[in-house]
This record gives sequence, C-alpha cells and structure tokens, in this order.
Amino acid sequence: MLPPGGERAGCVVSARGTSVGTPARGPWSCSGIILSRSPGLALCHGAIFSPFLSEEAMAAESGSWPPGRVLLASSFAPDIHIQVLWAAEERSKGEGKGLLGKDLGACSPALGFNPLSNQQQYPSTLRQHEAKLLMMVPCPEFQDTFSKVFSLAEQWDFYRSEDEQAHGTTLDELRYLHWFAILEIPDLNSLGTTQVSCVLAESLRKGDTLFACGSPFGSFCPDIFMNTLSKGIVSNVAGEGNVLILTDARCLPGTEGGGVFVFSEDGFKLVGIIVAPLCWKASEWVGLTLVCSIGHILENVRSGLLGSSSSLETWWPHMQLVAKPLRKVAANPGPIQDLLSAVVLVECGQVWGSGVLVSSKLVWTCRHVVNEASGVCVRVQRSSEKGCVIKGKVVFAAKDDSPYDIAMVELEESFLCFAKPVLASKFCAGEEVSVVGFGAFGKSCGVSVTSGILSAVVTVDDKPVMLQTTCAVHGGSSGGGLFSTNNGKLLGIVVSNTKDNSLGATYPHLNYSVPITVLQSAVLEYSHTGDLHGFQELNRANDKIRQVWRLQRKTTEVPHSKL
Repeated sequence: MLPPGGERAGCVVSARGTSVGTPARGPWSCSGIILSRSPGLALCHGAIFSPFLSEEAMAAESGSWPPGRVLLASSFAPDIHIQVLWAAEERSKGEGKGLLGKDLGACSPALGFNPLSNQQQYPSTLRQHEAKLLMMVPCPEFQDTFSKVFSLAEQWDFYRSEDEQAHGTTLDELRYLHWFAILEIPDLNSLGTTQVSCVLAESLRKGDTLFACGSPFGSFCPDIFMNTLSKGIVSNVAGEGNVLILTDARCLPGTEGGGVFVFSEDGFKLVGIIVAPLCWKASEWVGLTLVCSIGHILENVRSGLLGSSSSLETWWPHMQLVAKPLRKVAANPGPIQDLLSAVVLVECGQVWGSGVLVSSKLVWTCRHVVNEASGVCVRVQRSSEKGCVIKGKVVFAAKDDSPYDIAMVELEESFLCFAKPVLASKFCAGEEVSVVGFGAFGKSCGVSVTSGILSAVVTVDDKPVMLQTTCAVHGGSSGGGLFSTNNGKLLGIVVSNTKDNSLGATYPHLNYSVPITVLQSAVLEYSHTGDLHGFQELNRANDKIRQVWRLQRKTTEVPHSKL
C-alpha cells in the first residue's frame, strides 16, 4: 500500500546545461518531493546541481561557512535548465523498490532491457513542468553527525558511476551529501497546499517500519520506475533529534531526494529524505540507506529563507513547512525492542564483534572475534554512549577445523539489566527475522537492527545445523543475535555473510547463523555444573556438517573398474 499522496508528492528532477561545450552539461536527475502545489514548490537532493556551481561559489563553499548560509540561483550557471516530472493522478502499481538517480538513458543496454517509453512522450498520468532553482541549503547538523559516524579511516565509499566519472564530476562527493535544493514550479499552482505531512524523527526507534518512495534511475523510463516503494526498518539513528537515519530499505543509485515515510496512528508521514542509497565500507557492500531527517532540513530551509533577500522571505508563510512531533508509530517492532540490551559489543584488542547474553555472566560470540584470547572486554552499550564495560574470559573457543565458528565468554561480574532471550526450539523457513549486532558502525552508533526472512533451514540427519537469512549482515555483526521478529526468541548466533572470492564481491543479504539448538544443551550443562564436556561436541561434528559449512556438496563415489 502506497502512502496516501506519497505517489503524487514524489517527483523526478532533472537538470542540464543548454550551452554547447559546457563541461557539466548533463543531464543529471534525481528524485524529489512536491512539498506544495500552491505555490508550486519541490525539494530534492542538492548533489545534481553541484556540476553547475560557479567557480566563485565552489571556492566559497570549500571554506567554513556560518550556519544558515545558502546558495542562491546566482551561484549557478545561468544556462541551467530544470524540469520536474510528477504523477498528477494515482496509478495502479505493483510492488517495487524506492530508487533514483542520474539520467541513465544511454545506459539501457547495461540494464539488460530496452525502454518502453519515449523520453519526451510521457503517459497521461505524468506531468512535466519547468522549474527554477530558488536556493540550495545545507544541513550542518547532518554533516556533523555524519563525520562522527562515518570515519574516513574505515574507508567508506558511496555510489559512483563510470558515466559520472567520464563527465569529470562526482555527484556523491562527501561535501555535497548534506545539501538540499528548493525549486519553484511556477505553472504547478493549483488547489491544495502541502502535499505531504512532515514529522520529526526524534521519536523513531530502532526496528520501526519505514517506506522509501523514489524513482529508479531518475528520468530513465519514469512510466515504469517512478515512485516505486521499498520497505524496511529503522536500523540505526544518530545525532540530536535523530538527524541521521539508517534503514535497510533496499534502494538503488538515483533515489537521492526520495521520501522516507513512517506509518503513525494518523496515517503516513514524511520523516526523511534519502541522501545516499548505497555505500561500501572497505570495499564491502553495506546494504543500508542513509537518510536525513526532514525536520532538520525544513528548519534549515526556514533559516535560509528568512536570512536571504526579501523576495524569498515571502515564500515562508505560504509554504507551511512544519515538521510536527510524531505520534505513536502504528507498527512497533514488538519484542525486538526489548532484546537490544541482550546484544553486546565484544572487544579483544583491536578486534571487535558482537555477542549475545544468554545469562547474567555468559556471552555467546564467534571464535574469530575473540581469536583464542584468554581475556576480552564486553561493552554493554544501548546507544552511541560509552556504556558499561565488563571484563571476561574465554572459557571455550571451537577449534579452527570445527565447522562451528563459536566461542563462549564468561564475565567477571554479573550483568542483570538485560532482557534474557528465550531460546527457540524450532525454526520455520519464511518467518520474519531480525539480526541485532554492531555491524558496520561498531561503537560509533550503537547496536543496529536489520530485517529479513529466514530463507533456509539446512538440516543434517533431520537436525538444523545452519540458518540462512536475507537480513543485511556486515563486518562487526559476527556473534550477534538472530531473533524471530514475531515472538523475540533467539534463533541463532550470526557467523558470516557471503563473499565471492573470484570477484571479491560481498553479499550482506546472504548470511549464515549457527542454530541455537546446536548450542543450547552445552550452555545449560556448563551453567549448572561448570563442565565443558558439552562444548567439545562442537569440535566433533561429522563430515556432513563440515561439508555444509564449507559450502561443499558430497561427491559421488565413482566405482572402480574390475578390468
């Protein structure tokens, strides 16, 4: 179900230079939101306009600007031509993923199909309007938070197409991630005021359901891709008022500027704008979408309008751009919210990963996290704050040749302020699950949550030995918990995602966990008797189990010839 008005509020913004020989002629395109139809006003990401900045504006932008500083139309090339394409009427749509980006019309062979529409002849449901750039506004709160969460030392990288590099301009440069553009659409004026209802992000909680609405590939085949949906959850938040939001809603390049909605008690509300749909950390695809709070954007727009020329100040009373407090989210994450405290950060020297408290003193994690060390630190951390640190010792680590990459840490002190997880006894392929761990961001952003389904339960001799899910799993997630979204039961311990060694590609949405049923009897025996005998069974797994975890098939024995 599409958010009421969300489809009609979504739009595609394209920009190109009209002068022959202009270095950054384009065209460039991205998604946007129609904020108001009377007067006609649209909001989109500012990166597509960066190629048209004047040399003077680029020199000034590279310095340290005071809060509230904006770039007006005079800071851009005079030959810039802007168009806004939007859905004037509701259309029947199938399910889709929210996306958008640069005009990829010339790249259709690489996409594997031919466009079904002429770029200049749109269906009757789509309307094209000329637009003017009023201003480009920064969100310094987002920039400050971003610089703390995304450490350059960790080799973060954002989407960059070969075609953009050919133009000599990179649209995803970090300095433009926090910029947003306000456009005037003169001939859009019609009955109606604000198209979308905006809310503050400060009430969002990890696990809340989100909907991303954007247009895959921008102005390429808009009759097919325009305003499609992707569903996910709030994976993490950071900064004052949750200015930076991370969601596992799956988006593609080009969705920059698209809207992110939350469903509250009184309907769908716009809570954020997509900033970067794809990112990598140390060449590992993360699979999370970066979002900026709409409340912070609108506040900076207001400051920019009131601080600029008198002609722009007159826009503010008519736009009614106010983000209201978010009422109770209609679809809360249920038991997952209560289980965040059971997942802890496990640190062993320079190596860190996740762990799950199964009792007040026992933590399951992965062997490769503790690296056979005798002493580790367990950080109980519910947010981006330092939290409580408790020392512990490794009482068991599976051998290197064991198929189960598992270790047990015993804490020196008991930790009582956590929700002890209920251990699952059975697994159902297709059920909704969540992975809770410190993947990707570690201590800088606190525990993260990603959602998906239990895609496969691999059994040997009718006993589960491997769980496979579609949740996004990253470096740092190892040792985290796999939980049932419906009842909050602990299903397994996350071990790894998938990497194609021949290509060097990592797939975060194909990952593996050790079923908790494999570990349950060993931890119960140790809790009652202190005997580690049950753990040794993990080292004596049979060849069938070893082949499963090595992703190998049993070879068929070829009979020997008698001749």
